[in-house]
Amino acid sequence: MDSENQPLTGKVKAHPRGVGPTAGHSLQRLTILGSTGSIGRSTLAVVALHPSDYEVFALTANRDQRMLEQQCLVYKPRFAVLSDGQAATELQVKLAAAGLATEVLSGKAALNIVASHAAVDTVMAAIVGAAGLESSLAAANAGKKILLANKESLVVAGALFMRAVKKSGATLLPIDSEHNAIFQCLDNRTRIQAGVSSVNAQESLLQESLSLKEQGVRKLLLTGSGGPFRALDMDDFSSITPEQACAHPNWVMGRKISVDSATMMNKGLELIEACWLFNCQASDVDIVIHPQSIIHSMVEYVDGSVLAQLGVPDMRTPIAHALAWPRRIESNVERLDWTSMSQLTFEQPDMRRFPALGIARQIADDSGTAAIVLNAANEVAVQAFLDGQISFPAIVKIVEQTLEKIPSTEPESLLHIQAVDQQARQLAAGMIE
Repeated sequence: MDSENQPLTGKVKAHPRGVGPTAGHSLQRLTILGSTGSIGRSTLAVVALHPSDYEVFALTANRDQRMLEQQCLVYKPRFAVLSDGQAATELQVKLAAAGLATEVLSGKAALNIVASHAAVDTVMAAIVGAAGLESSLAAANAGKKILLANKESLVVAGALFMRAVKKSGATLLPIDSEHNAIFQCLDNRTRIQAGVSSVNAQESLLQESLSLKEQGVRKLLLTGSGGPFRALDMDDFSSITPEQACAHPNWVMGRKISVDSATMMNKGLELIEACWLFNCQASDVDIVIHPQSIIHSMVEYVDGSVLAQLGVPDMRTPIAHALAWPRRIESNVERLDWTSMSQLTFEQPDMRRFPALGIARQIADDSGTAAIVLNAANEVAVQAFLDGQISFPAIVKIVEQTLEKIPSTEPESLLHIQAVDQQARQLAAGMIE
């Protein structure tokens, strides 16, 4: 899940070049892909708390030139990237006038450059949707420490992405609150007992590919709030507006992911992501509705123990955890008030209410292109709903119909993946028209 932090303020100061890191820890040079989005802003908020440990190397945005300019003035990155060439030229003039040496680039190739640059240690992959795949993959191929907030990279190209991580020796750390919670609850000692050295266990925890059984795990329990329509009469679904769908009860998020949360497609995508991250099958993962969003996910072990990660719904917690891992650093989030929590409740998801969950579970173990089609059709349908072209229930119907028309095949390459993605988008768009 994706949560929005307080907006950047002029009071935050970037650390000056040459200030050393905390004793015993090396300075991390950071590229933030999608710095103007909620995850990007939350990342900068955590970085600002630790100016001697992190240096912002590159910031990227799609169209928000104004916010990117503000971020550059504060953090003074070596590179900034915008999707549009004209906007990049305008930003370059403004930053030069302000006395900054930041070089402004544009286009997809520039994203790959700043994600894989030799000077970069850590990449926050936070571009929304399939658009973030290529740059995230560039970071994986370059062996970076990847903080993965772009779940679509694994949904769309899981096998390709995980092969790149393993081959390059990259470190992959999940940022989605649910997957980060599972990561924190896994017993890392089982990896050392299985013959993995303690150094490797700390440097490449997710790439050792131990099965859950080898780790003594019985089930992964992905929690979800159920979104804003968990108790709404289903007869009223056809009249749901984009504003209602974007009004999440617990999290403040971007509009696309808010709608995904309302349909629970987001939880379906997270199920697929979990299978790649934790080397498991869909049957190893249960989804549990937890309306309070205090328990972010759980791991059940074969001995009957269940470990849960708790915290207020604020993305700065998993971001801080991944930035500093295996250390812990301050995130400045609100602390849980145990005395004010009257109850924590749990329930099974209603599959009639949330058919997206069933669709995602059916294709989670499919190593072919079905997940590519699922994601692409969903992105097109969600945008159409936000634009007032289709009803809320039509989102999932368009996804179903697109899946029916495009048979699943084994993805052969990034180009093949991109071709299937484009085919699915065109087909879904045609249905909407």
